[in-house]
Amino acid sequence: MFTGIIETLGTITDLKTDQQNLHITVDSGITSELKIDQSVAHNGVCLTVVSILDSTYTVTAIKETLDKTNISSLKVNDSVNLERAMKLGDRLDGHIVQGHVDQTATCVSIEETAGSWLFTFKYDSSLNNITIEKGSITVNGVSLTVVNSKKDAFSVAIIPYTYEHTNFKTFKEGTVVNLEFDVIGKYVSRLHSLNH
Repeated sequence: MFTGIIETLGTITDLKTDQQNLHITVDSGITSELKIDQSVAHNGVCLTVVSILDSTYTVTAIKETLDKTNISSLKVNDSVNLERAMKLGDRLDGHIVQGHVDQTATCVSIEETAGSWLFTFKYDSSLNNITIEKGSITVNGVSLTVVNSKKDAFSVAIIPYTYEHTNFKTFKEGTVVNLEFDVIGKYVSRLHSLNH
C-alpha cells in the first residue's frame, strides 16, 4: 500500500528487454535504503526491487504492466516519481493507493493560474473507471484531488511544491500518464455495472 505522497524522483539509467519483460534500472537518492524484494511505486506502478548496485537498483515490469501503463514508453534519462510502501502505523497523508494502475490518460491542457497549475487529462471511459468532484485520483503515483470531473476527463490543481518535486514539471500536452482511480469508487462502479 502507498499514500501517493512522492518521496523523490529517480532517473532511468538503463532499460533491458528480456522476452516480454522490461528490466528498468533507476538511479535514486533512496537506493541505499532499499533491499531486494522491496516494493517501490514508479509513476504509481508497484514494482519489486530485484537487484541493487551502488546508487542504482533494478525492477522488472511484466507484459501486463507494460500493456496497461506508461512504463513501456520510458526512456533513459527520464524522471520517475518514487514512493516506497507505507509502514503500518504511519500517517496516511494522501489516500489509500495500491500501486495497481487502472489505465493511462493523456494530458490535454496545462493552464498556469495565479501560483499554481491546472492540468487536464482525458481517459477512455469505456473501461468503467470514474472520477468525482473532490474525489481522489492518483496521476503517475501522485495523490490528488479531482476538479472539473467529466465522464472521460478531469482536472487537478498542482501547487508549486508538487510541481517541483514530481515529474509534473516535465508534462506537456500529449504526455501519457498512469491513473489509479479511488479504490472505493472502483467497487461502486463495479457493483453498479453488475446491477445494470
